[in-house]
Amino acid sequence: MSRVSLPLTEIPWRPPEQALSAMKAAPWAAFLDSGGPDTDERARWSFVCLSPVETLDWQGESLRRNGVSVEGDVWVHLRDMAAAVPRYSKAEGIIPFTGGVIGMVSYEAGMALENVPSRHVSSAPKLVAASFTDVLAFDRHEERCWWISQTGNPVPDLTQPVVRSTAPFLRFAPEQSRDVWTDAVRSIVDFIRAGDIFQANLTMRWVAECADDFDELAAYRTLGQTSPAPFGAYLKTPDFSLLSASVERFISLSRDGLIETRPIKGTIALGHTLEDTIRNSRTLAADEKELAENLMITDLMRNDIGRVSQIGSVRVPQLSKVEQFPHVLHLVSAVQGQLRPELDAIDLLQATLPPGSVTGAPKKRAMEIIDLLEASARGAYCGSLFRIGNDGAMDSSVIIRSLARSGDTVSVGAGGGITVLSDPIREYEEMLLKVAPILKAFEA
Repeated sequence: MSRVSLPLTEIPWRPPEQALSAMKAAPWAAFLDSGGPDTDERARWSFVCLSPVETLDWQGESLRRNGVSVEGDVWVHLRDMAAAVPRYSKAEGIIPFTGGVIGMVSYEAGMALENVPSRHVSSAPKLVAASFTDVLAFDRHEERCWWISQTGNPVPDLTQPVVRSTAPFLRFAPEQSRDVWTDAVRSIVDFIRAGDIFQANLTMRWVAECADDFDELAAYRTLGQTSPAPFGAYLKTPDFSLLSASVERFISLSRDGLIETRPIKGTIALGHTLEDTIRNSRTLAADEKELAENLMITDLMRNDIGRVSQIGSVRVPQLSKVEQFPHVLHLVSAVQGQLRPELDAIDLLQATLPPGSVTGAPKKRAMEIIDLLEASARGAYCGSLFRIGNDGAMDSSVIIRSLARSGDTVSVGAGGGITVLSDPIREYEEMLLKVAPILKAFEA
């Protein structure tokens, strides 16, 4: 495809949150929101994407492209949408995303890629995606802002004052009791001792009813204030919305084909003081169970990336490093590889979904056991939010620390990795540690 001139206009700086009102009346829109410490490079760029030129919606057995039922494979349609976006020269600026495809692929869609059936029915779509050519790009570090519109649309009005609505009240109820969930942990430990698996990620959901006038923008602002995260996102579609404060990168792909994933496994509380944080960091770094958990997932991701990487290119530049996030400390590893030249971002997604950090090892058997023990479909939770740019590069996150709205319900998921060393009560308390900030933010 021929390359065209990038329609780039710098406009006066506004915080990206001030542009969210432009999403309110839009049936399809996306906000890719990088939050966290100003010194973190992952917190530099944010994007508001409006007026998609194409949409894709896979719900149940129905596949719709641009609102019309279509036949064929969803991944073929997704690749076709990505290929239709005009290409720009990489020399035309430092902005990492100037338009392309943004989408959500559910955990169940990942199960289907691994030929694992589910006994659960999800109200969330298996995949939604939209192709955007109108983008507001925000550089938080330099406090600069650009409007990119291939269609020639005028710059949205960003001068209107932000209306700070209060967080909508949600009464969340857990779908399983503590006793039921800890019994499931014991069942997984039995499967491990029997030699079925090495590890499985066990989760559950909290569900609340919401009114038709549920204020998603206020809910997203509340989520961002409570849990600022490098992979925050608000994806809005006519029938489904995702409000995410994810801390975990799933897969990134540079325009030159470098693959990186950063699996997170291993958790401990941050603590109330600097001394608490230092002590807890040392405890986590020496925890045999948490280290084993991280190592197994890192090895699983090495295998997944190896499916599409050039021979000998897969490496692990970081293993089980303690990193600080809002409320918790995590062990984080990094795995890299070089994508084979005949493949693209869609091939990479198909080879690696669902994320290994939320399944277990071996992956397929772990998913079968998870489906047997969990009470509901995961839906968007534990799936992935992705963007594929017009330069062919991709970034994506694991959908955790998130709210998913389908119809009149909102759900939140949390969980953790179970190994043979797991203590069921400790695992339950760790799960509550992850979900507590979100529940408290909306139940106050």
